[in-house]
Amino acid sequence: MPGSAPPDRVDRPDRPLRIALLGYRSDPRSGGQGVYIRAVSRALAALGHTVEVISGAPYPELDEGVALRAMPSFGMFDTMETLPRPTWPMLRSPLGLLEWFSRASGGFAEPATFSWRAAAFLRVLQGRYDVVHDNQCLGWGLLRILKLGIPLVATIHHPISRDRDLALAAAPDFFHALLVRRWYAFLGMQRRVAQQLPWIVTVSEASRKDIIQAFHVAHERITVIPNGVDLEAFRPVAGIAREPQTIMTTASSEAPLKGGVIFLEAIAGLRRQYPGLRVILLGRLRPQGALCRKMEELGLADCIEMAHVSGPEEIARLYARAACAVVPSLYEGFGLPVVEAMACGVPVIATDGGALPEVVGEAGMVVPAGDAASLQQAMDALLADPQRRIMLGRAGRERVEAHYTWRAVAESLTDLYRRAMAAC
Repeated sequence: MPGSAPPDRVDRPDRPLRIALLGYRSDPRSGGQGVYIRAVSRALAALGHTVEVISGAPYPELDEGVALRAMPSFGMFDTMETLPRPTWPMLRSPLGLLEWFSRASGGFAEPATFSWRAAAFLRVLQGRYDVVHDNQCLGWGLLRILKLGIPLVATIHHPISRDRDLALAAAPDFFHALLVRRWYAFLGMQRRVAQQLPWIVTVSEASRKDIIQAFHVAHERITVIPNGVDLEAFRPVAGIAREPQTIMTTASSEAPLKGGVIFLEAIAGLRRQYPGLRVILLGRLRPQGALCRKMEELGLADCIEMAHVSGPEEIARLYARAACAVVPSLYEGFGLPVVEAMACGVPVIATDGGALPEVVGEAGMVVPAGDAASLQQAMDALLADPQRRIMLGRAGRERVEAHYTWRAVAESLTDLYRRAMAAC
Protein backbone atom coordinates (compact mmCIF):
# COMPACT_ATOMS: atom_id res chain seq x y z
CA MET A 1 0.00 0.00 0.00
CA PRO A 2 1.45 3.44 -0.89
CA GLY A 3 2.78 5.29 2.13
CA SER A 4 2.72 2.24 4.43
CA ALA A 5 5.62 1.48 6.76
CA PRO A 6 8.16 -1.31 6.11
CA PRO A 7 7.19 -4.71 7.57
CA ASP A 8 9.79 -4.55 10.35
CA ARG A 9 8.09 -1.42 11.66
CA VAL A 10 4.55 -2.86 11.54
CA ASP A 11 5.21 -6.00 13.61
CA ARG A 12 5.81 -4.09 16.88
CA PRO A 13 2.53 -2.64 18.16
CA ASP A 14 4.27 -0.60 20.88
CA ARG A 15 7.03 0.87 18.73
CA PRO A 16 7.58 4.64 18.50
CA LEU A 17 5.74 6.24 15.60
CA ARG A 18 6.81 8.63 12.86
CA ILE A 19 4.25 11.42 12.97
CA ALA A 20 3.64 14.38 10.67
CA LEU A 21 1.63 17.27 12.17
CA LEU A 22 0.04 19.60 9.63
CA GLY A 23 -0.72 23.25 10.43
CA TYR A 24 -1.54 25.84 7.77
CA ARG A 25 -0.24 28.50 10.20
CA SER A 26 1.31 27.55 13.51
CA ASP A 27 2.86 30.54 15.28
CA PRO A 28 1.54 30.31 18.89
CA ARG A 29 0.94 34.08 18.81
CA SER A 30 -1.49 33.53 15.92
CA GLY A 31 -3.96 31.81 18.25
CA GLY A 32 -4.83 28.52 19.88
CA GLN A 33 -3.94 26.40 16.85
CA GLY A 34 -0.27 27.37 17.18
CA VAL A 35 -0.33 26.58 20.90
CA TYR A 36 -1.85 23.18 20.09
CA ILE A 37 0.84 22.34 17.51
CA ARG A 38 3.70 23.15 19.86
CA ALA A 39 2.21 21.44 22.89
CA VAL A 40 1.13 18.27 21.06
CA SER A 41 4.45 17.93 19.22
CA ARG A 42 6.34 18.33 22.51
CA ALA A 43 4.17 15.78 24.34
CA LEU A 44 4.35 13.21 21.53
CA ALA A 45 8.14 13.57 21.32
CA ALA A 46 8.34 13.08 25.10
CA LEU A 47 6.66 9.69 24.61
CA GLY A 48 9.49 8.70 22.24
CA HIS A 49 7.81 9.34 18.90
CA THR A 50 9.53 11.07 15.98
CA VAL A 51 7.54 14.20 15.21
CA GLU A 52 7.84 16.56 12.24
CA VAL A 53 5.64 19.63 11.82
CA ILE A 54 4.66 20.55 8.26
CA SER A 55 3.52 24.16 8.47
CA GLY A 56 2.80 27.25 6.46
CA ALA A 57 3.80 30.70 7.63
CA PRO A 58 3.81 32.16 10.22
CA TYR A 59 5.86 29.21 11.37
CA PRO A 60 5.71 27.53 14.78
CA GLU A 61 8.05 27.69 17.73
CA LEU A 62 9.08 24.08 18.33
CA ASP A 63 11.06 22.28 20.99
CA GLU A 64 14.45 20.78 20.31
CA GLY A 65 14.04 17.43 18.63
CA VAL A 66 10.87 18.37 16.74
CA ALA A 67 11.63 19.13 13.10
CA LEU A 68 9.95 21.77 10.95
CA ARG A 69 9.12 21.23 7.29
CA ALA A 70 8.26 24.71 6.03
CA MET A 71 5.63 25.07 3.29
CA PRO A 72 6.30 28.58 1.93
CA SER A 73 3.44 30.47 0.31
CA PHE A 74 3.19 33.92 -1.24
CA GLY A 75 2.08 35.55 2.02
CA MET A 76 -1.33 36.65 0.82
CA PHE A 77 -2.84 36.37 4.27
CA ASP A 78 0.02 37.64 6.44
CA THR A 79 -1.75 40.99 6.76
CA MET A 80 -5.27 42.17 6.06
CA GLU A 81 -4.17 45.77 5.56
CA THR A 82 -2.76 45.68 2.02
CA LEU A 83 -2.94 43.39 -0.99
CA PRO A 84 0.54 42.41 -2.23
CA ARG A 85 1.24 43.21 -5.86
CA PRO A 86 1.43 40.08 -8.05
CA THR A 87 4.97 39.02 -8.93
CA TRP A 88 6.22 36.90 -11.84
CA PRO A 89 6.83 33.78 -9.68
CA MET A 90 3.32 34.18 -8.28
CA LEU A 91 1.78 34.50 -11.76
CA ARG A 92 3.57 31.32 -12.85
CA SER A 93 2.17 29.31 -9.94
CA PRO A 94 -1.44 28.05 -10.06
CA LEU A 95 -1.59 28.07 -6.26
CA GLY A 96 -0.06 31.54 -6.15
CA LEU A 97 -2.66 32.83 -8.59
CA LEU A 98 -5.43 31.24 -6.56
CA GLU A 99 -4.12 32.86 -3.37
CA TRP A 100 -3.87 36.28 -4.99
CA PHE A 101 -7.32 36.24 -6.61
CA SER A 102 -8.92 34.88 -3.45
CA ARG A 103 -7.30 37.58 -1.33
CA ALA A 104 -8.22 40.28 -3.88
CA SER A 105 -11.87 39.22 -3.77
CA GLY A 106 -12.07 39.02 0.03
CA GLY A 107 -11.71 35.25 0.30
CA PHE A 108 -9.45 32.99 2.34
CA ALA A 109 -7.73 30.27 0.30
CA GLU A 110 -4.87 29.54 2.71
CA PRO A 111 -6.23 26.25 4.14
CA ALA A 112 -6.86 24.89 0.63
CA THR A 113 -3.52 25.93 -0.89
CA PHE A 114 -1.54 24.72 2.13
CA SER A 115 -3.26 21.34 2.00
CA TRP A 116 -2.38 20.92 -1.69
CA ARG A 117 1.27 21.80 -1.01
CA ALA A 118 1.37 19.36 1.91
CA ALA A 119 -0.18 16.59 -0.21
CA ALA A 120 2.44 17.11 -2.93
CA PHE A 121 5.21 16.95 -0.32
CA LEU A 122 3.83 13.74 1.21
CA ARG A 123 3.42 12.11 -2.22
CA VAL A 124 7.15 12.58 -2.87
CA LEU A 125 8.08 11.20 0.57
CA GLN A 126 5.72 8.23 0.74
CA GLY A 127 6.75 5.85 3.50
CA ARG A 128 8.42 8.56 5.64
CA TYR A 129 5.52 8.83 8.12
CA ASP A 130 3.35 6.25 9.86
CA VAL A 131 0.51 8.73 10.37
CA VAL A 132 -0.42 12.28 9.40
CA HIS A 133 -2.32 14.51 11.84
CA ASP A 134 -4.01 17.62 10.43
CA ASN A 135 -4.76 20.57 12.72
CA GLN A 136 -8.02 22.23 11.53
CA CYS A 137 -6.86 22.78 7.94
CA LEU A 138 -9.52 20.51 6.39
CA GLY A 139 -8.39 21.44 2.88
CA TRP A 140 -8.97 19.56 -0.36
CA GLY A 141 -5.41 18.22 -0.23
CA LEU A 142 -6.33 15.95 2.68
CA LEU A 143 -8.39 13.85 0.30
CA ARG A 144 -5.28 13.39 -1.84
CA ILE A 145 -3.36 12.28 1.26
CA LEU A 146 -6.05 9.70 1.97
CA LYS A 147 -5.62 8.33 -1.55
CA LEU A 148 -1.90 7.85 -0.86
CA GLY A 149 -2.87 5.26 1.76
CA ILE A 150 -1.31 7.17 4.67
CA PRO A 151 -3.33 6.94 7.91
CA LEU A 152 -4.84 10.39 8.46
CA VAL A 153 -6.25 11.92 11.66
CA ALA A 154 -7.69 15.45 11.77
CA THR A 155 -8.36 17.73 14.73
CA ILE A 156 -11.39 20.02 14.49
CA HIS A 157 -11.30 22.34 17.49
CA HIS A 158 -14.78 23.56 16.59
CA PRO A 159 -16.66 24.18 13.33
CA ILE A 160 -15.78 27.67 12.09
CA SER A 161 -19.42 28.09 11.11
CA ARG A 162 -19.86 29.34 14.69
CA ASP A 163 -17.42 32.18 14.01
CA ARG A 164 -19.19 33.01 10.76
CA ASP A 165 -22.65 33.10 12.31
CA LEU A 166 -21.56 35.42 15.12
CA ALA A 167 -19.71 37.66 12.65
CA LEU A 168 -22.86 37.87 10.50
CA ALA A 169 -24.94 38.77 13.54
CA ALA A 170 -22.51 41.61 14.30
CA ALA A 171 -22.32 42.91 10.70
CA PRO A 172 -23.58 46.53 10.65
CA ASP A 173 -25.11 46.37 7.16
CA PHE A 174 -25.80 44.19 4.11
CA PHE A 175 -22.46 45.04 2.47
CA HIS A 176 -20.45 43.94 5.50
CA ALA A 177 -22.53 40.75 5.70
CA LEU A 178 -21.54 39.99 2.10
CA LEU A 179 -17.87 40.45 3.00
CA VAL A 180 -18.28 38.06 5.94
CA ARG A 181 -19.92 35.43 3.73
CA ARG A 182 -17.14 35.78 1.14
CA TRP A 183 -14.40 35.40 3.76
CA TYR A 184 -15.97 32.28 5.24
CA ALA A 185 -16.63 30.64 1.87
CA PHE A 186 -13.92 28.08 2.70
CA LEU A 187 -16.39 26.51 5.14
CA GLY A 188 -18.06 24.64 2.30
CA MET A 189 -14.72 22.93 1.57
CA GLN A 190 -14.14 22.11 5.23
CA ARG A 191 -17.60 20.58 5.60
CA ARG A 192 -17.20 18.34 2.51
CA VAL A 193 -13.68 17.26 3.49
CA ALA A 194 -14.69 16.50 7.10
CA GLN A 195 -17.49 14.25 5.85
CA GLN A 196 -14.90 12.03 4.15
CA LEU A 197 -12.36 11.78 6.99
CA PRO A 198 -12.43 8.47 8.88
CA TRP A 199 -10.70 9.69 12.07
CA ILE A 200 -11.56 13.05 13.64
CA VAL A 201 -10.40 14.43 17.00
CA THR A 202 -12.17 17.24 18.82
CA VAL A 203 -11.52 18.83 22.18
CA SER A 204 -14.89 18.73 23.97
CA GLU A 205 -18.30 17.08 23.94
CA ALA A 206 -19.80 20.46 23.01
CA SER A 207 -17.57 20.64 19.93
CA ARG A 208 -18.48 17.07 18.94
CA LYS A 209 -22.18 17.99 18.99
CA ASP A 210 -21.52 21.13 16.96
CA ILE A 211 -19.41 19.26 14.38
CA ILE A 212 -22.17 16.68 13.94
CA GLN A 213 -24.74 19.44 13.46
CA ALA A 214 -22.68 21.77 11.24
CA PHE A 215 -20.66 19.28 9.18
CA HIS A 216 -23.01 16.24 9.27
CA VAL A 217 -20.26 13.88 10.42
CA ALA A 218 -21.21 10.58 12.05
CA HIS A 219 -20.85 10.52 15.85
CA GLU A 220 -18.72 7.36 15.88
CA ARG A 221 -16.01 8.96 13.69
CA ILE A 222 -15.32 11.71 16.26
CA THR A 223 -13.11 11.09 19.30
CA VAL A 224 -13.05 13.63 22.15
CA ILE A 225 -9.55 14.33 23.51
CA PRO A 226 -9.54 17.51 25.64
CA ASN A 227 -6.64 19.94 25.43
CA GLY A 228 -3.99 20.13 28.12
CA VAL A 229 -1.90 22.77 29.81
CA ASP A 230 1.78 23.00 30.73
CA LEU A 231 1.54 22.62 34.51
CA GLU A 232 5.18 23.62 35.04
CA ALA A 233 4.86 26.90 33.16
CA PHE A 234 1.29 27.78 34.16
CA ARG A 235 1.35 27.56 37.95
CA PRO A 236 0.87 29.75 41.03
CA VAL A 237 3.86 32.08 41.37
CA ALA A 238 5.15 32.74 44.86
CA GLY A 239 6.29 36.20 45.90
CA ILE A 240 3.79 38.18 43.81
CA ALA A 241 0.96 39.77 45.75
CA ARG A 242 -2.56 39.57 44.39
CA GLU A 243 -4.03 42.96 43.54
CA PRO A 244 -7.57 42.82 44.99
CA GLN A 245 -9.11 45.06 42.31
CA THR A 246 -7.25 43.74 39.25
CA ILE A 247 -9.00 41.61 36.62
CA MET A 248 -7.24 39.80 33.78
CA THR A 249 -8.53 38.75 30.38
CA THR A 250 -7.07 37.83 27.00
CA ALA A 251 -7.60 39.42 23.59
CA SER A 252 -6.46 36.71 21.19
CA SER A 253 -8.86 38.10 18.59
CA GLU A 254 -11.16 41.07 18.10
CA ALA A 255 -13.77 38.84 16.47
CA PRO A 256 -17.29 39.12 17.97
CA LEU A 257 -16.92 35.46 19.01
CA LYS A 258 -14.51 36.47 21.80
CA GLY A 259 -16.97 38.78 23.57
CA GLY A 260 -14.52 41.64 24.03
CA VAL A 261 -17.11 44.40 23.66
CA ILE A 262 -19.39 42.71 26.23
CA PHE A 263 -16.46 42.50 28.65
CA LEU A 264 -15.66 46.20 28.28
CA GLU A 265 -19.30 47.12 28.89
CA ALA A 266 -19.27 45.06 32.08
CA ILE A 267 -16.01 46.68 33.19
CA ALA A 268 -17.47 50.16 32.62
CA GLY A 269 -20.36 49.33 34.94
CA LEU A 270 -18.11 47.72 37.54
CA ARG A 271 -15.79 50.70 37.63
CA ARG A 272 -18.54 52.84 39.16
CA GLN A 273 -18.43 50.53 42.20
CA TYR A 274 -14.63 50.14 42.23
CA PRO A 275 -12.90 53.41 41.22
CA GLY A 276 -9.49 51.75 41.68
CA LEU A 277 -10.32 48.90 39.26
CA ARG A 278 -7.50 47.76 36.97
CA VAL A 279 -7.68 45.44 33.95
CA ILE A 280 -4.75 43.47 32.51
CA LEU A 281 -5.56 42.77 28.87
CA LEU A 282 -3.22 40.13 27.45
CA GLY A 283 -2.74 40.53 23.70
CA ARG A 284 -2.50 43.12 20.96
CA LEU A 285 -5.33 45.30 19.71
CA ARG A 286 -5.53 47.15 16.41
CA PRO A 287 -5.32 50.91 17.12
CA GLN A 288 -8.49 51.60 15.12
CA GLY A 289 -10.18 48.28 15.91
CA ALA A 290 -13.53 47.72 17.55
CA LEU A 291 -12.12 47.17 21.05
CA CYS A 292 -9.93 50.28 21.04
CA ARG A 293 -12.88 52.34 19.85
CA LYS A 294 -15.06 50.84 22.60
CA MET A 295 -12.42 51.60 25.23
CA GLU A 296 -12.37 55.23 24.16
CA GLU A 297 -16.16 55.43 24.03
CA LEU A 298 -16.47 54.08 27.59
CA GLY A 299 -13.53 56.08 28.95
CA LEU A 300 -11.59 52.99 30.02
CA ALA A 301 -8.16 53.63 28.51
CA ASP A 302 -6.66 54.82 31.82
CA CYS A 303 -7.60 51.65 33.74
CA ILE A 304 -6.52 49.05 31.15
CA GLU A 305 -2.97 47.73 31.04
CA MET A 306 -2.06 46.22 27.67
CA ALA A 307 0.33 43.30 28.21
CA HIS A 308 2.44 41.94 25.35
CA VAL A 309 4.41 38.94 26.61
CA SER A 310 6.31 36.20 24.83
CA GLY A 311 6.08 33.13 27.03
CA PRO A 312 3.89 31.21 29.48
CA GLU A 313 6.10 32.04 32.47
CA GLU A 314 5.44 35.76 31.90
CA ILE A 315 1.72 35.08 31.53
CA ALA A 316 1.76 33.17 34.83
CA ARG A 317 3.34 36.18 36.55
CA LEU A 318 0.51 38.38 35.24
CA TYR A 319 -2.11 35.92 36.48
CA ALA A 320 -0.38 35.99 39.89
CA ARG A 321 -1.30 39.68 40.18
CA ALA A 322 -4.97 39.24 39.26
CA ALA A 323 -7.85 38.86 41.69
CA CYS A 324 -9.72 36.91 39.02
CA ALA A 325 -9.61 36.03 35.33
CA VAL A 326 -12.48 36.48 32.87
CA VAL A 327 -13.17 34.58 29.64
CA PRO A 328 -16.13 36.46 28.08
CA SER A 329 -16.33 34.49 24.81
CA LEU A 330 -19.69 33.98 23.16
CA TYR A 331 -18.45 30.56 22.05
CA GLU A 332 -15.39 28.36 22.58
CA GLY A 333 -14.73 24.84 21.35
CA PHE A 334 -12.51 24.42 24.41
CA GLY A 335 -10.98 27.63 25.80
CA LEU A 336 -7.25 27.41 26.50
CA PRO A 337 -7.20 30.68 28.50
CA VAL A 338 -9.59 29.05 30.99
CA VAL A 339 -7.30 26.13 31.82
CA GLU A 340 -4.22 28.37 31.80
CA ALA A 341 -5.82 30.67 34.38
CA MET A 342 -7.05 27.76 36.51
CA ALA A 343 -3.58 26.20 36.39
CA CYS A 344 -2.21 29.46 37.81
CA GLY A 345 -4.60 29.25 40.75
CA VAL A 346 -6.66 32.24 39.66
CA PRO A 347 -10.45 32.15 40.20
CA VAL A 348 -12.19 32.10 36.83
CA ILE A 349 -15.38 33.62 35.49
CA ALA A 350 -16.44 32.19 32.12
CA THR A 351 -19.58 32.28 30.02
CA ASP A 352 -21.79 29.36 29.07
CA GLY A 353 -20.66 29.69 25.44
CA GLY A 354 -19.87 26.33 23.86
CA ALA A 355 -17.56 24.10 25.91
CA LEU A 356 -16.66 26.60 28.63
CA PRO A 357 -19.03 25.17 31.32
CA GLU A 358 -17.75 21.68 30.47
CA VAL A 359 -14.14 22.78 30.99
CA VAL A 360 -14.71 24.90 34.11
CA GLY A 361 -16.99 22.44 35.88
CA GLU A 362 -17.58 23.41 39.51
CA ALA A 363 -14.19 25.12 39.78
CA GLY A 364 -15.30 28.55 38.55
CA MET A 365 -18.26 30.86 37.98
CA VAL A 366 -20.33 30.61 34.77
CA VAL A 367 -22.56 33.42 33.43
CA PRO A 368 -24.79 33.69 30.34
CA ALA A 369 -22.82 34.49 27.18
CA GLY A 370 -23.36 38.00 25.84
CA ASP A 371 -24.87 39.30 29.09
CA ALA A 372 -22.82 42.27 30.33
CA ALA A 373 -24.99 42.75 33.45
CA SER A 374 -24.53 39.15 34.61
CA LEU A 375 -20.80 39.35 33.95
CA GLN A 376 -20.58 42.56 35.98
CA GLN A 377 -22.46 40.96 38.88
CA ALA A 378 -20.15 37.93 38.89
CA MET A 379 -17.02 40.10 38.93
CA ASP A 380 -18.50 42.19 41.74
CA ALA A 381 -19.27 39.04 43.74
CA LEU A 382 -15.69 37.76 43.46
CA LEU A 383 -14.02 41.10 44.15
CA ALA A 384 -16.12 41.41 47.33
CA ASP A 385 -15.36 37.88 48.61
CA PRO A 386 -11.64 37.13 49.19
CA GLN A 387 -12.36 33.70 50.71
CA ARG A 388 -14.35 32.58 47.69
CA ARG A 389 -11.52 33.71 45.42
CA ILE A 390 -9.08 31.54 47.37
CA MET A 391 -11.42 28.54 47.29
CA LEU A 392 -12.06 28.77 43.53
CA GLY A 393 -8.38 29.33 42.79
CA ARG A 394 -7.45 26.10 44.57
CA ALA A 395 -10.32 24.18 42.97
CA GLY A 396 -9.27 25.32 39.51
CA ARG A 397 -5.69 24.14 39.95
CA GLU A 398 -6.88 20.77 41.26
CA ARG A 399 -9.27 20.33 38.32
CA VAL A 400 -6.55 21.04 35.77
CA GLU A 401 -4.10 18.64 37.41
CA ALA A 402 -6.76 15.91 37.33
CA HIS A 403 -8.12 16.39 33.80
CA TYR A 404 -6.00 18.57 31.50
CA THR A 405 -2.39 17.46 30.92
CA TRP A 406 -0.62 17.30 27.57
CA ARG A 407 0.85 13.90 28.44
CA ALA A 408 -2.67 12.48 28.68
CA VAL A 409 -3.47 14.12 25.33
CA ALA A 410 -0.40 12.53 23.72
CA GLU A 411 -1.23 9.09 25.12
CA SER A 412 -4.81 9.28 23.82
CA LEU A 413 -3.62 10.49 20.42
CA THR A 414 -1.11 7.64 20.21
CA ASP A 415 -3.89 5.13 20.82
CA LEU A 416 -5.99 6.76 18.07
CA TYR A 417 -3.03 6.79 15.66
CA ARG A 418 -2.52 3.06 16.15
CA ARG A 419 -6.22 2.40 15.52
CA ALA A 420 -6.05 4.45 12.31
CA MET A 421 -2.93 2.58 11.19
CA ALA A 422 -4.54 -0.79 11.88
CA ALA A 423 -7.56 0.19 9.76
CA CYS A 424 -5.49 1.11 6.69
